Amino acid sequence: MPPAETPSPKRPPRRRRTPKAAVNGVRLTGDRIVVRDPDDGERTSRGGLLIPATAAQAPKRLVWSDVVLVGPDVRAVKDGDRVLFLPQAGLEVELDGEEYLLLRERDVQAVASAPEAGERPPGQYL
Repeated sequence: MPPAETPSPKRPPRRRRTPKAAVNGVRLTGDRIVVRDPDDGERTSRGGLLIPATAAQAPKRLVWSDVVLVGPDVRAVKDGDRVLFLPQAGLEVELDGEEYLLLRERDVQAVASAPEAGERPPGQYL
């Protein structure tokens, strides 16, 4: 008499990775990142001089900005992080009436993670 076969348990269906909630229902594809547009117009030099928005910006100046949206294939950046990037690498996009930059993950030079809840920023030991 052959041994009785035990029924194999059914596997739950696979879930697809879905991106985080988006601005105005926008979902990003691939390794795309949306950051706030750092272009606020006027800047101040290290010496305290006001540089007007009409002055030409240095072509190789990296800037920091906050991440707003993250695509499903992005590994190193989370929503709310601050990233360092070359502004010329991004494409300008308007969402909900606000200006943002669309970047690829490979255009990000550095990431500063947002502090966790209850965590103090480094260097403040008073």
